[in-house]
Amino acid sequence: MECGACPWLWSTWVKAPILRGSDLLIASACLPFVNPELFRRLAEGKTVLFACPERESPTHYGKIASMVRSSRPRRITVVTIDGSPHCYTLHASANEAEYILGEKLNKEHFVAVNGRELVRISPNAVRVARYLSLVNEMLEKNQEVLKKLEELSKEYRAALDLGDGPAATDEGGSVAAKAPGG
Repeated sequence: MECGACPWLWSTWVKAPILRGSDLLIASACLPFVNPELFRRLAEGKTVLFACPERESPTHYGKIASMVRSSRPRRITVVTIDGSPHCYTLHASANEAEYILGEKLNKEHFVAVNGRELVRISPNAVRVARYLSLVNEMLEKNQEVLKKLEELSKEYRAALDLGDGPAATDEGGSVAAKAPGG
């Protein structure tokens, strides 16, 4: 599939005939440029809609919910680039559409790690990611994650270079926190 032929999620009518009963792939618009072969494999046999919360309105949840209600796609697959702060919202939007509709959707979440490896993501991982206090709690219990983050994230490596390393812990092992302005 040529990426130029794919419509954009935000610009697609919720009752468009291509959506009815489709196997819908909502993909980061940059995916065909990051990994054309992976995109081609994922797009095969699917109706593809591109989305980019950096380019379009980030309120995709309402659009996805309206598409599901109006056109009843068989399945929704969301694929984004791992580590992209704005792409994350596409996953959250698919979960939110399910919540808005009050029904279980046949959906899957995937991320392309370093643009190469496709990893399935649990809908609950997407839900937890919205709650930074829970992410912080899990990080306190598993500091080894920071080693993996260092391998994946240029932003994190730059933060380490600037002296913004792993959070300081108190004697009990909890992350020490200061009150704002304190």
